[in-house]
Amino acid sequence: MGLVNLLDFDLDGLAAHCEGLGEKRFRATQLFRWIHQKGAADFGAMTDLAKSLRDKLAGTAEIRPLPVITEQASADGTVKWLFDVANGDAVEAVFIPEDDRGTLCVSSQAGCAVGCRFCSTGHQGFSRNLTTGEILAQLWHAEHHLRQRLGLDAGERAITNVVMMGMGEPLQNYAALVPALRVMLDDHGYGLSRRRVTVSTSGVVPMMDRLRDDCPVALAVSLHAPTDVLRDELVPLNRKYPLAELMAACLRYLDRAPRDFITFEYCMLDGVNDSEEQARQLLDLIQGRVPGIPRVPCKLNLIPFNPFPASGLLRSPRPRVMAFAKVLQDAGVVTTVRKTRGDDIDAACGQLAGEVQDRTRVTERLKRLPVRVVAATPTPPGPRSR
Repeated sequence: MGLVNLLDFDLDGLAAHCEGLGEKRFRATQLFRWIHQKGAADFGAMTDLAKSLRDKLAGTAEIRPLPVITEQASADGTVKWLFDVANGDAVEAVFIPEDDRGTLCVSSQAGCAVGCRFCSTGHQGFSRNLTTGEILAQLWHAEHHLRQRLGLDAGERAITNVVMMGMGEPLQNYAALVPALRVMLDDHGYGLSRRRVTVSTSGVVPMMDRLRDDCPVALAVSLHAPTDVLRDELVPLNRKYPLAELMAACLRYLDRAPRDFITFEYCMLDGVNDSEEQARQLLDLIQGRVPGIPRVPCKLNLIPFNPFPASGLLRSPRPRVMAFAKVLQDAGVVTTVRKTRGDDIDAACGQLAGEVQDRTRVTERLKRLPVRVVAATPTPPGPRSR
């Protein structure tokens, strides 16, 4: 039998494993701190653990890192790692430094099965879910590598925020995601606030409800369109969970969320979803003026599209993005335009695309079902209901 990867366990899971070795829970807490707070991978270096436990672990367990295939640093300080997850698959993680925070964007799957029109990861298809250990290994490597690289003092964090916005749809890998989140939040692990850990989803409604009950962290929803007709084309998952169901789930999530709003991500696509009329349709959607859809307290994050050849789409011109934002802001909706980071190393939003052994035949499906995207026709001027 192979060695047990201790990165696969949250604290409760590690305690159960240690109890199976005849050890008490406090030993698991000590071990957990060595792994996640100190970045130790050598049991022999864990000096406050009983030698008997260290000997047991040395023969049965390991802290298994992900091999780094490449590391790239952008001119703006962004760092991207490509990790080998075996069998020809690779995933990417990205560190984004800001003046007041350091954010790590983490992958949850090798590839993605959702197939959003504007996402390069979705265009490469899907291979498999990552394990909890593979999700956490990205954070484990980045945190302890960056501490050394940046010369941080003991106990000083390099990573203050984690966003599950890398490769994959996190809520389609729920069983591995939740233990990883619990390690991120645990005071004996990375000690991150629930407000500083964000799960991004395309709208897997049943799992949004489960996350609300099991481990409510900040939630970002990939919206990208103000109507079902357009969202069906851009985000195929909308055909299963249309806007009425998605917005109702968002409102339910807020009952237990660490923030009093949902973040809606909206990728700005030239001539597709970026007209001022579509901005007004978006206002109607989020403010509860569409029949059967509730008002959802939210923040809008407008994302400049990062073009790639297979998409057939272009980035909205900045004046149009700002005009779109103004419609929302004038109505009192908090709206930001995301600053692009890591463009020179393909680390920006929607660009992550490690090598994946596609099990979904995505290229064949895209050819068989071409996406029909048509810009909205502006409505004639006239009074609007409020």
